[in-house]
Amino acid sequence: MEIVTIVGYLAAICSMTSFTPQAWKIIRTRDTNSISAPMYVLTVLGFALWLTFGLMKDEWPIIITNAVCLILSAFILLMTVLPRAKKEAVAEAVDPTGRAGD
Repeated sequence: MEIVTIVGYLAAICSMTSFTPQAWKIIRTRDTNSISAPMYVLTVLGFALWLTFGLMKDEWPIIITNAVCLILSAFILLMTVLPRAKKEAVAEAVDPTGRAGD
């Protein structure tokens, strides 16, 4: 396998997994006070544009990576802007075992 392919796979794995800890922390704690909504709006827009680029070029590595990142970052943005009661309902649906530390 060529080094450029390995670098591409590693970059994809890092990109796709980078949002998972933040998303899980939000689910467990329901706390989004330190999340910047404007930053996540730009992040979601960036991933949507990269996904569009990948679709236009028919490049599956770009499509898959950015689709996963778009979903995770959009979830974080959604949890950031939702009112507390709705945030609780979403987190409860995803993790019915309850909050971490409770």
